[in-house]
Amino acid sequence: MPSASVNHPVFARLWSLMSRHEPAEILRHRDELLAGLSGRVIEVGAGTGSNFAHYPATVEEVLAVEPEPYLRGQALAAAARTHVPIEVVAGVADRLPADDASFDGAVASLVLCTVPDQASALAELHRVLRPGGELRFYEHIRSERTALAYTQRAVDTLFWPRAFGGCHTARDTPSAIAAAGFEVEQLRRMWVDPLPIAFPVGSHAIGRARRR
Repeated sequence: MPSASVNHPVFARLWSLMSRHEPAEILRHRDELLAGLSGRVIEVGAGTGSNFAHYPATVEEVLAVEPEPYLRGQALAAAARTHVPIEVVAGVADRLPADDASFDGAVASLVLCTVPDQASALAELHRVLRPGGELRFYEHIRSERTALAYTQRAVDTLFWPRAFGGCHTARDTPSAIAAAGFEVEQLRRMWVDPLPIAFPVGSHAIGRARRR
């Protein structure tokens, strides 16, 4: 059985620092990601709780799952400052601490790049969503530009996941979501200007998918 804890102490502190200084573009994407959500929501890989302040008042409660201890501590502090009830718990994406069909919505935000087994994580999200429930996703993905996609595969092989907390730059996440039994209803691809050294994670996608 997989552990409910993941330890990336150096990357966790780097991510925490970056989260405190997100550009306005990313904040707008978080608003877009969560707009219109309602009912009970599960968020996978909540990190420092960067999404928490963006949840609309129509959300009744959020179960925020975060396996990294340092980030989970940051998320607990963020949850205490929000207007929506948020419970932060330890857990991993491929073994969510939730019953079948127990949520109206699910959120995956900059996390499906890091899970060890994307298909397994998406199967768990499918399991805990009620039929007709909605998956909201905002992820960096494999580029549609051939040269950049080649570079992404190269850095994934050479060093990127080891250096950045298990992150993979070349995953075709929208296709994986569809293959997991979700109907992708909205999908918008975009380029988010990263730091020059981080250009492999500049290709992003934001969207909504329905549990069949």
